[in-house]
Amino acid sequence: MNVPLHQAKAELFRTLGHPVRIRVLELLVERPHQVRELLAAIEVEASNLSQQLAVLRRAGLVTSTREGSTVVYRLSTPDVAEMMLAARRILTSVLTGQEELLAELRSQPS
Repeated sequence: MNVPLHQAKAELFRTLGHPVRIRVLELLVERPHQVRELLAAIEVEASNLSQQLAVLRRAGLVTSTREGSTVVYRLSTPDVAEMMLAARRILTSVLTGQEELLAELRSQPS
């Protein structure tokens, strides 16, 4: 049975709804990383990171390859990096608007 597009998008956004997963994707935008590098950068328990990486793999956002005794993770497509950059641009725009509103509120007399 096919899933409607809006439902598939909702699943994608649910996948993105965890801080560890977002941090993993941010790091992988820079370059592929070994699991030990991700652990050092994110500072979570290995079991938690493993769980979050599995969610990202199942969603098709990252891929993993074994290189000797280490596992290396990378983004599955450049579109994932573009999505992360778009999120940054959106947040920058929203927060800039909030700063302008706050400055306006502060400048007006009570």
